[in-house]
Parts: sequence; structure tokens; C-alpha cells
Amino acid sequence: MAKRKICVVVTARPSYSRVKTALKAIDEHPELELQLVVAASALLDRYGSAVQYIESDGFEIKSRVFNILEGENLTAAAKTTGIGILELASVFENLKPDIVVTIADRFETMATAIAASYMNIPLAHIQGGEVTGNIDEKVRHSITKLADYHFVASEGAKERVLKLGEEPAQVYNTGCPSIDLAAEVLENSAFNFNPIEKYGGVGRSLDYISDYLVVMQHPVTTEYAESRLHVNQTLEAIKELDIPTFWFWPNVDAGSDGTSGAIRTFRERNPKTNIHFFKNMEPQDFLRLLINSKCLIGNSSVGIRECAFLGVPVVNIGSRQTRRDRGLNVIDVDYKKRSIIEAINSWLSEGDAARSNVYGGGEAGSRIAELLSKVPIRFHKTIVY
Repeated sequence: MAKRKICVVVTARPSYSRVKTALKAIDEHPELELQLVVAASALLDRYGSAVQYIESDGFEIKSRVFNILEGENLTAAAKTTGIGILELASVFENLKPDIVVTIADRFETMATAIAASYMNIPLAHIQGGEVTGNIDEKVRHSITKLADYHFVASEGAKERVLKLGEEPAQVYNTGCPSIDLAAEVLENSAFNFNPIEKYGGVGRSLDYISDYLVVMQHPVTTEYAESRLHVNQTLEAIKELDIPTFWFWPNVDAGSDGTSGAIRTFRERNPKTNIHFFKNMEPQDFLRLLINSKCLIGNSSVGIRECAFLGVPVVNIGSRQTRRDRGLNVIDVDYKKRSIIEAINSWLSEGDAARSNVYGGGEAGSRIAELLSKVPIRFHKTIVY
């Protein structure tokens, strides 16, 4: 019997860590053939290209789709999605997959869902049913309605997908594949590499052996005009604390020009600040950096997901992660320097945070692969009332 062809489309830097263990499990499954497509911002070196890590991990890329329009604004995001539909339709026509898999909620993933749906290719969605405070929520729920199979990461997400009218038999709480990587790191959490020597980056060398912070702050698409003001508050807070800090470049979103521009301006005006800036890291290295840090600051979902499992304290800034299922490792603050400093100091005095399995225990990748080998091939559904 021919292997079932599973086409996984990775469209952004964070999506690779979200699906890496599922890719491995699909690739190793005797009844599945992995067709890996890399598209959109995952191909851009400016924001830390994921391709070099994908290839170094041994995955073969079947197709590359260059569809990102420069601008980092709402119009560019909409047009990028449109181009993605055009290009991915051609990719799917050539690869002829049995199932297409899309991950999470970034605007680029909408192109994957639309192209597959209109071509009558069954669509599997990873990380549906979650809630957040920006455009991602609309995208995520829209993909849920287009998808035929739902591999959600928490019980709360499963309940929301069911409330959207999806068939219970096709909604599976697999946990989040990114937790699989976190579970591996938890078993061996030694900080066994020098991040500056291995990844370069920009900024002064840091004396990070005893204490350090990590920052990852993205623009909020519904507040993109204020992205420069928002990140400036965080930059000033970190400057005042004067603790060695590893700071990561933002995702490609509306407003990322403002975030990136503020970082560049700050860096030029404060060359001796205790901060070192990076574009990207291998997923396991990034998690080792996190688990050995004193605190993660910003608004990345890694603070809600992986950091909950690892017990890493988090200061979550602003509305990007509003209402998302979370553990007890998060302090929420507004975009004010003083609030950010107070929250960081609170974690510094308390130490480690409580660990939580809200997003699974580390077996999501293998569960997803096994389900993909067994689910009925279908591309039509009705709403369950």
C-alpha cells in the first residue's frame, strides 16, 4: 500500500519549533511520506531564517515559497497572504498531498488553509482553539472552520473548537509539539554552549554566567502604530535594571519595522548597555537559554507554552497573549517601564516558578503522526449543532 503523503507547510521562524517533533515522527512513520514546504518569513534571513536549522536537522525541503512583501504593515500582510494562496496552489498541484498540515495562527498560515481547502485537500490544523489579543485569533478560528482535523494543545482549546461546531471525533488533544522539545531539554538542561560564540549577534559581550534575562517582544497587529513606543518602554526598563540580557529580534508582523527601528536606535545610542541581540537560535539551544535564565520578558507565546512546562518565570507585556491558557509562571503587565521593572524584580526575589503541563507532557509529535496515518481522508464536513 502506498504511503500517505503529508504536506507540512512551515511559514515562520517560530512555526518550526512548534512542529519539529511532529515532522520527525511523520518522517519516521512507516505509513507516511513527509512533504515539507517552507514559505514566507521562514525563508528570510533578516528575521532569522529557519531553513539552516531545518536542513541541519536532516529534513528535505520539497518546495520553497517566497511570498513575503516588505513593509511590515497591514497591507503587506494581506497581500502576502494573497500571494501565498497563488504560490501554494501550484505547490499542492505538483506534490499532490493526501493531507496538508498547517500550524498555529500567523497570517501566512491562512494562505495554506485556503489553498488546500479550495483544492479539496484534507486540512489538519495544529494549535487551533486558542484565544489571544490580536488578529491571530481571527486567523486561528477561521482556519479551524476550514480544517478537517484538529490537533489542539490543551483541554480549553479543545472545548472552544467543539463550541465552533466541529465534529468531536476529529478533535484531538495531542498537546503542543513544542513541549516535546522542552521535555528533552528538561532532562538535560545544562547550559552547554556559549550563545555569543555560536550565534554571533550584535552588542557587547556579557558576563551572563550567574544571572541573565531573556527578552522576546513582538508588535501587536491591532496596536501596530504604537509598536515603537511599546518596545521603548521595555528597552528602558532593561537598561535601568542593568542585568545581562539576551534580546531576540521580532517576528515579521505589522509593526515590526517600528519594533526593529526602536531597537536599532536604542543600540546606537546605548552601545555599552548590558544587552546582546540575536536573530534566532536552534530550538533546543533557545530552550536551554530560557531554562537557565532568571526571567523571560516580552509577549511571545513561548512564555505561555514552553516556559510553563519548564517553570521559567515570565513577565508578559501587553495584550498579545490575552486570555490564553496559562500556568502559574506568568505576571501580566502593561506597556510601562515601571510596571515591567517591578514585575521582573518580583520574579528575581521569588526565584523559580511552578511548572505546568497545561500544553501537554511531551508526546505530541508522535501522537500527531499516528493520527495522520489513521484519520479518514475527507475534505467535506457539516456543522455539528
